[in-house]
Amino acid sequence: MSTGYLAIDLGAESGRVIVGILENDRLRLEEIHRFMHEAVWLPTGLHWNITGIWREIIAGLQKAAGWAKANHVELVSVGVDTWGVDWALVDKAGELVGLPHAYRDPRNNAAYEEVLAKLGAERIYQTTGIQFMALNTLYSLYAHKKADPGALAAADALIFIPDLLHYWLSGERWIEATIASTSQMIDCHTGDWARDMLGELDLPTNILGSITAPASVIGTLRQPIAEETGLPTTLRVVAPASHDTGSAVAAVPGEPASAGGEADWCYISSGTWSLLGAELKTPCVTPAAQAASFTNELGINNTFRFLKNIAGLWLVQECRRDLARQGTELDYPTLARFAEQSPALRTIVHPDYAPFQAPGAMLQKMTEYAHVTAQPKPTSPGEFVRCALESLALAYRDKLATLESILGRRFEVIHIVGGGGKNTLLSQMTADATGRRVVVGPYEATAIGNALVQAMAIGQVRDLAHLRRIVAASSDLVVHQPTHTSDWDTAAERFKGLTARARIS
Repeated sequence: MSTGYLAIDLGAESGRVIVGILENDRLRLEEIHRFMHEAVWLPTGLHWNITGIWREIIAGLQKAAGWAKANHVELVSVGVDTWGVDWALVDKAGELVGLPHAYRDPRNNAAYEEVLAKLGAERIYQTTGIQFMALNTLYSLYAHKKADPGALAAADALIFIPDLLHYWLSGERWIEATIASTSQMIDCHTGDWARDMLGELDLPTNILGSITAPASVIGTLRQPIAEETGLPTTLRVVAPASHDTGSAVAAVPGEPASAGGEADWCYISSGTWSLLGAELKTPCVTPAAQAASFTNELGINNTFRFLKNIAGLWLVQECRRDLARQGTELDYPTLARFAEQSPALRTIVHPDYAPFQAPGAMLQKMTEYAHVTAQPKPTSPGEFVRCALESLALAYRDKLATLESILGRRFEVIHIVGGGGKNTLLSQMTADATGRRVVVGPYEATAIGNALVQAMAIGQVRDLAHLRRIVAASSDLVVHQPTHTSDWDTAAERFKGLTARARIS
């Protein structure tokens, strides 16, 4: 009988329940259940429909139990990964204290400014090594304290979204390191909570539990969940890299560095967000890293993910939603085809322009940006999407140059992992814009990393190098070589000018 690992992979707009079957150092995935979800506006702000997500997870686990029985697969563990920074409060009885807020809740913006004024950017960065974004847990928790101090007083524990779902699966409350490190509340030098810093903000530190490493067994499946899903109570609940980017980067099929050397590859984890960075053995909190607002998030085997968040395919997703509201329903492959047929490098925007980060009216925002920067306004779906994709490729080029400057290294290869890699137009644009060889795959990096880190906890995978050999042997990788780079050199100069004109840092 084959061995299977259940990966619950939750992105910011969709979720999947996937079985990873590992045999003879080859992994294959079976997608069992896929569902869409969205944050919802309530009188108290933007919230995640967490019980709706849980209902879909249970449905996926029920299907997985039936599939495993029919296909003679022994399911040995289950683990959850999600987007970063978001959290929930639970009381002593384990009840939720309110619905979790979503990271795009606008109330975070004022809290961000106030916390920076109180502590200073240098203090925060030198302690945490995390990039400055208003969506970080530090600011959303501070916003919650101001809006609803009674909720914090009633709470027994703060746990992150994947930790909450592990708790509902097992009855055990743990906090996994990779997801906790996204919060800007962890001391990157010690791996523990930055309690002194948090205390200066009057944030309660008694609700912050101990932190466990990825690839840890949390417990086993609760009896009621086993009965509802048909899964065994012996099924282990394992913390993978619970931050989805942590799982995705674990599954980058990069070559290991030579003895005493450093790897010559960097990565882009491509999805709603694009995360561009390198894997380090120690955090980098130099003045240059702080000035560029690069982040140091914890990874597998005591590594650090030194990376920069870029708005990512969120721009395309929002364009698609806007078009649908206007009565034009187009799927992503069709939008990519229209973009490919549209004029090249006609209009470019900066993906991190602040108004783009809030949901809604993306077409109008891009049109206004073009007007303010004296560029031709996009008028067709293809022109809007091409603008978004080319702008992303230019942002990658810009951040790659910064990454190399900070670290004093050159990366010859860019590995693109995640669902965004399916956009072959963007992948080729990335090769052309950066002048580097781009290796795409695996597309399901997050689920693969989730499953294989579980296998590491069980003992079927030895270490990170072994895990990446399995990924490389199990994936059909696509290579893009740079071609028309001179056009992109000119566009890159335009991009730098837009940064100043649109007040982007």
